[in-house]
Amino acid sequence: ANEVGFDYLRDQLALHSHEQVLRPFTAAVIDEADSILIDEARIPLVIAGGTAGASGVATAADHAVGRLQPHLHFTIEQAGRSVLLTPAGVAEIERGFLCGSLYDERNLPVMAAVQEALHAHVLLRRDVDYVVNGDAILSVDELKGRIVPERRWPAGLQTALEVKERVSPKKQGKILGSITIENLVGLYPEVCGMTGTAATQANEFREIYGLDVEVIPTNRPVLRVDNPDQLFPGARDKERAAVEEIQRTHATGRPVLVGTSSVEESERVSRLLGHIPHTVLNARNEEAEAAIIARAGEQGAVTISTNMAGRGVDIKLEARASELGGLHVIGTNRHESRRIDHQLRGRAGRQGDPGSSQFFVSSEDALMMKHGADDPELRSSPDAIQRITEGQSLDIRLFLRKYESVLEAQRLVIAEERQGVLGGTAPSASELERLVKLSTIDELWSDYLSAVAELRAGTVWVSLGYGEPFRDYLHQVHTMFEELQWTIDDEVPKRLATATIEDFDARQRGATWTYLTTDEPFGTMTARVMRGLVSMIRKGIKGRR
Repeated sequence: ANEVGFDYLRDQLALHSHEQVLRPFTAAVIDEADSILIDEARIPLVIAGGTAGASGVATAADHAVGRLQPHLHFTIEQAGRSVLLTPAGVAEIERGFLCGSLYDERNLPVMAAVQEALHAHVLLRRDVDYVVNGDAILSVDELKGRIVPERRWPAGLQTALEVKERVSPKKQGKILGSITIENLVGLYPEVCGMTGTAATQANEFREIYGLDVEVIPTNRPVLRVDNPDQLFPGARDKERAAVEEIQRTHATGRPVLVGTSSVEESERVSRLLGHIPHTVLNARNEEAEAAIIARAGEQGAVTISTNMAGRGVDIKLEARASELGGLHVIGTNRHESRRIDHQLRGRAGRQGDPGSSQFFVSSEDALMMKHGADDPELRSSPDAIQRITEGQSLDIRLFLRKYESVLEAQRLVIAEERQGVLGGTAPSASELERLVKLSTIDELWSDYLSAVAELRAGTVWVSLGYGEPFRDYLHQVHTMFEELQWTIDDEVPKRLATATIEDFDARQRGATWTYLTTDEPFGTMTARVMRGLVSMIRKGIKGRR
């Protein structure tokens, strides 16, 4: 799906029709449809060019954040999803930078860099969210446990992470175009797909895509025994019980697959197993995945894995292992989505084979701490927490769609106008004029994307408690888009006066990557409040810190 999206983005920058590679969109058939249409749907695909690089303030911000103390200088909010400077933290940053008030408009770059550095140090964990390989930061897919090539965090956060880990900051480039998988799929008149774990998200498929979910019975009866979760007050007790379960099952000769949530956890469980022969599969050694999975169904095999072994992996049982009861799957935690747990559980009992599953959960697990910490009843029901979390995720997604759909509609207008110029249906006086029109559209659309991103980041809603954010956003974006179209018409003749054909001979098509979305796509609360204050200052309104 990503490659189709990148082909589409490259096609939108083509200067000649023969450079475009995609046929008109007709129908899409999607394997692992829940992964593509739900888990990866909101991750933007990005094409970028130019040489926009990191600001030198990132290193200074990293040093400043290193001096901050939790609780005194910053607090972690929303169950670990955001980190905020306290008044004492703001004062400490101001002393370190000798910059006066951090909320002055001139200090916007400092404030942004400090917030990104704080996020990188406090919220992003090495060997959980990413791994360091030589001079590169490699993102680990939370749901699949795999390294994702060419996936980055939004530019400032990516730079902060590189500075934190002392690797060479990479130039981010200027965004030339972007589209999410959700909007890419929306270009197809007909869409269908298949997956083994769609039923729990039937409402989301219907709300987002207008697709109904039909459950098809399995070819053979499912013999797998899914045991009730075992609940523990602490993570240490849970891991001890999980290790004992591995030992007991291994003693019977049955193969065991242990699903963990991160590289860090997989390696910790490996150490706890001690003398029991086992293999670890995680993002550090995914090149050995095929060989490891090939032996995971053998008698006595113990495989410890991240979510890599959870989706699309077919573990073939050795005959003797099947006679002993088949594969036993152990989950060391529950994920925010029930589908991810069902994928892991579904590695056992495939095609009518015997098998079983057992999940171990503690009150200190990320899911329980994030969503069930304040409710004693929920702490005893991971499944109930997952249902609530899935509902919250859908609500957030539907809310964000309102904002994103405006820009997507505008992108389609620009794409249609550009295609008319590219294909010759829009009138041009000459080949040079055609090329000037195309390059002008591309450059001004890139500038427009940057302006809208800044507008979204500056949208201060509940934090300042005034206005109607969505209505104001609609009005501003509509005005900006009208100005964009006017500017394109105005710029073409100006540029045509000095342009030559040779200016377009060696144009590059751009580098491609995916951006890793955050839980706060409109910016952190601190950044939003700060930008809101700046906005009020600009309007002559005096706001207090």
